[in-house]
Amino acid sequence: MNFSELGRVIEQLGKDRGIEKDIVVKAIEQAFLVTARKKFGIQGEYETRYNESDDDIEIYQYKNVVDAVRDPIIEINLNEAKELDEDVVVGDQLGIRIENPNFTRVDVQTARQIIFQKVRDAEREILFAEFKHREGELITGIARRYERGNIIVDLGKADAVLSRREIIPTENFKPGDRIQAYLSEVVMTNRGPEIRLSRTSPLFLVKLFEVEVPEIQDGTIVIKSAAREPGMRAKIAVISVDKEIDPVGACVGMKGSRVQNVVNELQGEKIDIVKWSADVETFARSALAPSEITNIRSDHEEQSMDVVVEEDQLSLAIGRRGQNVRLAAMLTGYKINIISKTKLQEKIKKSVENLMQIDGINDARAQVLTQIGVMNIGDLVGTEAADISESLGLEVSEAEAILKAATDAIEAGSIELAPVEEEEFVSASAVPAYKGAIDQNANESADGGKDKFSDAERRLREELAAFKLK
Repeated sequence: MNFSELGRVIEQLGKDRGIEKDIVVKAIEQAFLVTARKKFGIQGEYETRYNESDDDIEIYQYKNVVDAVRDPIIEINLNEAKELDEDVVVGDQLGIRIENPNFTRVDVQTARQIIFQKVRDAEREILFAEFKHREGELITGIARRYERGNIIVDLGKADAVLSRREIIPTENFKPGDRIQAYLSEVVMTNRGPEIRLSRTSPLFLVKLFEVEVPEIQDGTIVIKSAAREPGMRAKIAVISVDKEIDPVGACVGMKGSRVQNVVNELQGEKIDIVKWSADVETFARSALAPSEITNIRSDHEEQSMDVVVEEDQLSLAIGRRGQNVRLAAMLTGYKINIISKTKLQEKIKKSVENLMQIDGINDARAQVLTQIGVMNIGDLVGTEAADISESLGLEVSEAEAILKAATDAIEAGSIELAPVEEEEFVSASAVPAYKGAIDQNANESADGGKDKFSDAERRLREELAAFKLK
């Protein structure tokens, strides 16, 4: 079977679609293998080969050599077999070339469809491999159209999807507009690879700073964490490995030029740049800027902290609609509770009065207990005697006596269990943090070289609003 144009088609597919010649040849061979099975019997054993010198597809049918034929599709008798190869014996398998397969138009159409499908599959795999390794990069394309609220972005070789949830709220793109985005994920779907972009991810912010700040590119300055409320406000925490270089100043740039370029790309999003510190309380003070912090009490096990501010600093610490404290919580990875100094003093006063209902607890002891988080009698009975003993400088037996007095009073119903008060704290919880490659490199020796590009670390969840490098 001769196809005078087969070689040209193979070469053209390779040039136009970037598919290696061997892949196209294999697709053609598989297509005619399927066609041969349908035409000559699916129970038969066949082989197809592309003969490049003759530009021809050769089809071979393999049959078992037997004395008496029962199934002519898979068997050939010895005498007929010897006409083809005089050295064969019973039990051998003989490959017989089908010289004139006489494929019908339907057969050829079936083969063509299979070839095109195999080529499409190969294209998808090539595109998937090409863009998969670019996850985590900035990428630029042209907006082409809207589909169900999502923007289809032309990247040249493929289209990407910028979903409505990944677009900054104040943005409005038109077909033909240039779009820069963060390539967050490439997944294989039934329709081929889907390239997903984001302009709301905190990593988009990080990548923009990497482009604008050479010191970040060469590793002199490291972005340790970032948090965003897209289109409104963002915070990044930076540190310099060179003590002579100010990390905040380097990111701001001369007359604010570097940070302004990032702000322009993010549609005017206000960006706070703060210095990172290994001491979480020091870091929290920077993260809550521009407010001034009076006192911080941290619970590292619970990943939370109580922050005390003066009354005139409360609105600054909280920010508009709680934005400042939310971003600070994302940046530090801690739940942050903010309370004014006046409110805290009132809260402590009520707690002291509540605790002094118990025999053995005077004003001084009640004040000490509030410092370790025992704010009412309910907290007291849930505290270990050893902890009370250590805090108040008492014998364990004395602490046990205080706990028994509290328990007896509760059972008798003769005391107020907890002070009646409204919620005084303004709280913000940290969202799940993204652990990046910088920290992962530092931990590889400890965990046996764990792959820093594991699935959990590659994927940003749609609701992720911050990433953190501890």
